[in-house]
Amino acid sequence: MSVPVDRPVTIAVLGTHSTGKSTFLARLAHALRLEDIQVATVADLAEQAQRIGLPILFNHTFTSTLWIITRGISNELEAWLHADVVLIDRAVPDALGYYRAALAYRNEVPDPAAVAYLESLVEAHSSNYDLMLRTTLDPAIPLGDNKTRDSNSDFRVLADHYVNRVLHEMRLPHELLPVDGHDQALARVLAFATARLSGLNTS
Repeated sequence: MSVPVDRPVTIAVLGTHSTGKSTFLARLAHALRLEDIQVATVADLAEQAQRIGLPILFNHTFTSTLWIITRGISNELEAWLHADVVLIDRAVPDALGYYRAALAYRNEVPDPAAVAYLESLVEAHSSNYDLMLRTTLDPAIPLGDNKTRDSNSDFRVLADHYVNRVLHEMRLPHELLPVDGHDQALARVLAFATARLSGLNTS
């Protein structure tokens, strides 16, 4: 059950690594600011988790996943205070998808109670996203080298599969962000945000 909240327009991108999430969001933020719209961004938390000693990627654990989900929610709530539009690099279902991918990669059986708890957090918070976009993976595009990355392309494919699976199993509305369709998606999302703001401003 969703609870009505007073918040800005909230747009999130999720999907496996090296599929253009950060690049797309940077372009979207720039386009929104050109329209004199106040924008706040919530960054991907994986590198921060790694810096404090939490395992990520195929080493994800319940604890690291819980930290990313709850810290992500906290950062989003803070961003609500400062913007007309909040852009999120990795919506909270993404962390659950990565955790399930890590378990599958390690051939581990998850604790049903732990997974149910994470799912309850993801489901409750996801109602706050006005629009979610899931990137699509082109395995021919190599892993980026602008961040500390895992070089395991097999896990990247597995993460893509499980992020998609989480969205569909939890019936979370989302749109696809095609590898070769960022320009069209940018125009569509910009129109969505400005229309939603116009509706909010006239209500």
